[in-house]
Amino acid sequence: MIQKVIDFAVYSSIKIGAALQVSIIQTPQDYYESLQYTISPNIVGAANNLLVSPNAKNLIMLDKKFSYIKDCGDYLEVGALTPSGKLFSYAKKHNLAGFEILSGLPGSIGGIIKMNAGLKEYEIKSTLLGILSVQKSPTLDFIKADSLQLSYRSSAINQLIFAGIFKKEQGFNPNLVKLFKEMRENQPKDPSFGSCFKNPPNDFAGRLIESVGLKGVPFGTNKTLMFSPKHANFLINLGKSSFDEALELILLAKDYVSKKHNITLQNEVQILQ
Repeated sequence: MIQKVIDFAVYSSIKIGAALQVSIIQTPQDYYESLQYTISPNIVGAANNLLVSPNAKNLIMLDKKFSYIKDCGDYLEVGALTPSGKLFSYAKKHNLAGFEILSGLPGSIGGIIKMNAGLKEYEIKSTLLGILSVQKSPTLDFIKADSLQLSYRSSAINQLIFAGIFKKEQGFNPNLVKLFKEMRENQPKDPSFGSCFKNPPNDFAGRLIESVGLKGVPFGTNKTLMFSPKHANFLINLGKSSFDEALELILLAKDYVSKKHNITLQNEVQILQ
């Protein structure tokens, strides 16, 4: 296992953070050994929905060799560090159904599985058979998808995903790609986490944030942080903003919505402190 310094103000999608030491997991043995030192190491993937504190410890991420796609006949094995766009392109080229949701969806496959990412009723779990991960020994085990408790933007996965195992079905649907593109047209392109909060049942986090007057309001010392004027559930960073400012704005939105609507917003962004 090697160590690497990563500047999260550059690496993360929100462009907020500090330069921190990260352990690079090159083998299942590396991860198994890291678990002997800490029960819950902080897992960093592509950092597309991650807010990392300058004080975060025990950070780990996979080596680049876990970016791969392997055709295993009846299924695909996809390394957890594989960019979503790479798998989307592969599925399109090979006429595979169920991966259309990856069009325009940032991140690596490990994070997408862990968050059961998607749009509305379309989610990655629809094509996932399971994951490869370390359990009680320094070797990779197959864990079935139905034991992962995949639900709306969440799962019971708390270990490092090394690979996803996906079913292969013919029938890539370009009409779905078009639909997803239209659904994403109102999403800002500025540095963000993607959606900051999960949508509450029968409501929308963006509507609630707008209703409490926080949409488009500049925040922080440099006034470079805000919930986007284009889509209020996207917290965007337009310059030099800090971890503390982002965390404060997230908590402020939750407080305002709770007081006005008696609704507790649930984070979609993952916060490592």
